[in-house]
Amino acid sequence: MEVQVREDTLSIGELSERTGVPVRTIRFYCDEGFLEPVRSTGGHRRFRAEAVQRLTLLRRLRALGIGLAAIDSVLSGRRSVAEAAAQERAKVDAELAALAWRRASLRAVEQAAPAERESRLELLAAVADGGAARHTLEAFWSRVALPSMPEDGAAMVISASVPELPGDPVPEQVVAYATLVAIVQDQRLRQQFWARTRTGEEFIAYRNALLEGGVGEVCELARPLVRAGRQPGPGPLLDRFVDVHAATRGTRDSPAFRRALTRTGAVDRSPGLHRYWELVGDITGEDVTVGEAHAWLLDSLHCAVTPG
Repeated sequence: MEVQVREDTLSIGELSERTGVPVRTIRFYCDEGFLEPVRSTGGHRRFRAEAVQRLTLLRRLRALGIGLAAIDSVLSGRRSVAEAAAQERAKVDAELAALAWRRASLRAVEQAAPAERESRLELLAAVADGGAARHTLEAFWSRVALPSMPEDGAAMVISASVPELPGDPVPEQVVAYATLVAIVQDQRLRQQFWARTRTGEEFIAYRNALLEGGVGEVCELARPLVRAGRQPGPGPLLDRFVDVHAATRGTRDSPAFRRALTRTGAVDRSPGLHRYWELVGDITGEDVTVGEAHAWLLDSLHCAVTPG
């Protein structure tokens, strides 16, 4: 647009001197619509005084690595500087986490004994990074193990079942996390969970007892016994565990009910899940996880109803 240029406008060279942005870069920003120059009668670009502040902000945001699309949203007022910085910081956090996972994985392969190196390489190569591993675990618990959970129940289960990976994990933690993924991807285990889901009302009652019926409180009481090395078996704590499940179903404790509960909870005391909860403890540092306590209670139930 050709206008009568006021004396307070700046040439492209003057704008460059005031902001430290090269002339070539200013031309690029003009072409991309970040700056709106006016044209002198001779066809030269001239810039109003506010272009100094706008270009200075643009230069500073670019120096922090913020992309042009995000900068455009800041300059247009659709997003604040703080919001753009937070988004970029989140991207950097994700990149750093991926690099930390990769470094620990490489070190785990490097440190493996020659006889174990091939299997460890296979294990770690199957997991892209920590974020992908966590997504796999969350999907397993919410869609396979305990599907159709209410939102608050899902958050509780995922909090207990999917450990937070440290920002800078050691090789042992990465190996443990990758092993968790391998466990939940085992088709035999998944089929066992799907088979339990198909039992309909019995599964729903079992799930509700885990989420809302007070099983968590009983597991907390069982933790000291597991920590002390107590062998699974009958006792007051098992009776309370059974009562919680019975109350959820609107029935009472009985030998028949205990046998049915043993069948429903069989998959939760499988060797794969026993190993899963041990690995969760290795990652989090817990000496007894809630999953180990729950498995101990189910083992106690199995001992109580199984002759011999």
